[in-house]
Amino acid sequence: MGKAGIRRIFDEDYYERFYRNPRTRAESPADSARRAAFVSSYLTYLGLPVSRVLDIGCGLGRTLAGLQSAFPEAQCTGVEFSEYLCEEKGWVRGSVVDFRAPEPFDLVVCNDVLQYLGHVDARAAIDNLASLCGGALYFGALTREDWEANCDRARTDGEVYLRSADWYRRRLRGEFSAIGGGMYLRRPEPVTVWSLERL
Repeated sequence: MGKAGIRRIFDEDYYERFYRNPRTRAESPADSARRAAFVSSYLTYLGLPVSRVLDIGCGLGRTLAGLQSAFPEAQCTGVEFSEYLCEEKGWVRGSVVDFRAPEPFDLVVCNDVLQYLGHVDARAAIDNLASLCGGALYFGALTREDWEANCDRARTDGEVYLRSADWYRRRLRGEFSAIGGGMYLRRPEPVTVWSLERL
């Protein structure tokens, strides 16, 4: 899809359609809760200490809330590009392309964000994720393969850049090791992962 067709405004209507309305939403609160449970359980299994969490592109904050419950002592930070949600939820306003922090986070979540960025910004965002992450990354993005075969198009925002899964994997593997389920470890890896647990 060309640049002219990409969504630029993440307003109340956008979040009502894709996240709040049960008839049209792409993701339910239960989906977010399962994601948080999976991520926290996997990191607990790996023995990775989590004291600082960043959800960049945190949206309504449902995944972040689940992670805060799983890691009650952790400092959890939500960063969001949407002015509307920053006003409503009190998130830090910022972009995955250039958000900075004084020190890396133990866990960074970046889900359903990069498909809204052009190729240059998406590459810069992946580089920035590497600078923000000192431990684990949970990463998800709508890919061309998902659009063609996996998603419900009536509930999924199609005003995005559809890139192949391999496009993302190639760029992530420069600084991260894939360990399954959308989970990555920042190199040098902070914990031991067995060979068959890797992709």
